Amino acid sequence: MAILRLPFFLLFLAAVTSATTTSDFITSSCTTTTYPPLCVQSLSPYAKTIKHNPTQLARAALIVSLNRSELAQAYLQKLTRSNGLNPRQQSAVGDCLEEVSDSLDRVRNSIKELKNVDRVKGKGTHEEYVMHMSNVQTWVSSALTDENTCMDGFSDQDMEGRIRSSIRTHITYVARVTSNALALINHIAEKHS
Repeated sequence: MAILRLPFFLLFLAAVTSATTTSDFITSSCTTTTYPPLCVQSLSPYAKTIKHNPTQLARAALIVSLNRSELAQAYLQKLTRSNGLNPRQQSAVGDCLEEVSDSLDRVRNSIKELKNVDRVKGKGTHEEYVMHMSNVQTWVSSALTDENTCMDGFSDQDMEGRIRSSIRTHITYVARVTSNALALINHIAEKHS
């Protein structure tokens, strides 16, 4: 009976060790980001997919950014249909929605382009790798700019209040996870340049 339990224990120990080392990989990788605790918290659910693969880590970070951007977009769309906004607020929310939509497109393009990075890695030329990685960096950087631009329309005094605060909460979270994704991508690019 003890002999049958030993293989099960070894399998259990291997699973726990693998999960711990993946968690350590995520934690150590997140130290290169601007918001390490948020990075670890948002990427930990993807540990099984990430394993110890920096590209999978970056892809997961982009997926987190995409998901949070979609939530922000849905929130802004709901606000544009609200009757409680004055014309200035309506315009600012519309502009912000446009920026978030642009950001979403750029993050989607980044996720697709990361597949090209994987495709040429080890098989293509160094120049191809650099070109595809540069595209990813540019799109994620542009997405981050779009997110920050969204808040510009709410900088006036007459935009203070509950709506500004609520939008700021959504967009700040999106900008932070996008910033973390960009830091992880930049780290990969630096290692392979």
